Amino acid sequence: MDGTVLVADDDRTIRTVLTQALTRAGCRVHATSSLTTLMRWVEEGKGDLVVSDVIMPDGNGIEMLPRIRALRPGLPVIVISAQNTIMTAIQATEAEAWDYLPKPFDLPDLLKRAAKAMEASPRRNRTPATPPSGEVLDPPAETDLPLVGRTPSMQTLYRLVARVMNTDMPVLITGESGTGKSLIARALHDFSDRRAQPFVLAAGQDLGQGDPTAVPGLVARARGGTLVIDGLGDLDGAAQARLVRLLDSLPENGPRLLAIAEGDLSAALEEGGFRQDLYYRLAGMTLHVPPLRERIEDIPLLAEHFLARAARDTGAVRRIAPQAMELIRHYTWPGNVRQLENTMRRLVVTGQTEEIGRSEMESALTGQPAVTQASGGAPGEKLGESVARHLRRYFELHGDELPPPGLYDRILREVEAPLIEIALEYTSGNQARCAELMGINRNTLRKKINDLDIRVTRRRKLM
Repeated sequence: MDGTVLVADDDRTIRTVLTQALTRAGCRVHATSSLTTLMRWVEEGKGDLVVSDVIMPDGNGIEMLPRIRALRPGLPVIVISAQNTIMTAIQATEAEAWDYLPKPFDLPDLLKRAAKAMEASPRRNRTPATPPSGEVLDPPAETDLPLVGRTPSMQTLYRLVARVMNTDMPVLITGESGTGKSLIARALHDFSDRRAQPFVLAAGQDLGQGDPTAVPGLVARARGGTLVIDGLGDLDGAAQARLVRLLDSLPENGPRLLAIAEGDLSAALEEGGFRQDLYYRLAGMTLHVPPLRERIEDIPLLAEHFLARAARDTGAVRRIAPQAMELIRHYTWPGNVRQLENTMRRLVVTGQTEEIGRSEMESALTGQPAVTQASGGAPGEKLGESVARHLRRYFELHGDELPPPGLYDRILREVEAPLIEIALEYTSGNQARCAELMGINRNTLRKKINDLDIRVTRRRKLM
């Protein structure tokens, strides 16, 4: 790698590390803690690449990008930032940064990107498309979008969102329930050039059950905005056909189409349950939202985000003790981000002290499902094996410590309550029949129902 790199960061350690690494890679490096000095170097014609932080003592690195492009249209800029939200990626992309990396970044990855930027820089001589003032247009605020994360999978997702945001191509958004797919769809609209136009979210039934006016009606409502089809994998053949026709007939000034699907559509494709022509029309760009268990490092960030939001809504301020944070880091979160948000909100509403301790967090997680369907037991697994797997996971949640005393009664209660509830459900709430089924005295069953606070319903089930 040959060339001169201008590094701007107010963190001395980062400046030193980058200077050493880039020098070893064959570059000349000028490093500064000041955006003023950086801009002077740019004006003087120095540098083949800029690596700049966002938040600096004398300004904002992203806000300098239009000026850099105006002075040196072919000069690539890599933005690095500790602000690990989708907003930073979007702002960097809108300001035409060459690339964006979150802190802490992977040094070999940054060097690889720097080499590509300098290699391609002579061909990046496009005229900057900026407002006459040279300022970056501000998109809407991100306050209610919990798209927070520093893990590589989320940063990759942010970059893809930023790159396809202002294109017209359809986008397929996939992921498990509760991962935030609808938030990605909303971000693609709210931060795009279509943000002033309608955002229409349509479920499968909105495509019309034999109503020929339903699909044109959706297009008319969305106008030049965004039309989102939710539950794509649940559409029947007729709805899929209507959606194909919709895609083929969208007017030039019509809405952009986004689709949301839970899970992977490949199995449905192979079995013929999902139309290939529809899939390939929608999957020109696929954005996969990873489950929370695959982005463990983001859990503390999200938890703090949700606590702050709950504090704003309720006025109650709470913080998570380190031991409690370890618990939620090791929990599997089958309900993903939605489950984490609900748990944090419940802790804020029900808490009596400012700090959320380990025992309180354990109580909040006890009784919630600990594993996802995807990570469930093998086919044919015996009940004892399944229980053993869940118990082992329960012990693992405590790291190097043992669970609190009283484990025997707590575990028996966890097993006994659902056993009685399900037995009552399948005997239509008939307590005599349920007691006979379980092989216990009816009075014993009645006492357990009262002690365990089990609600008896009379829904029809198998007899």
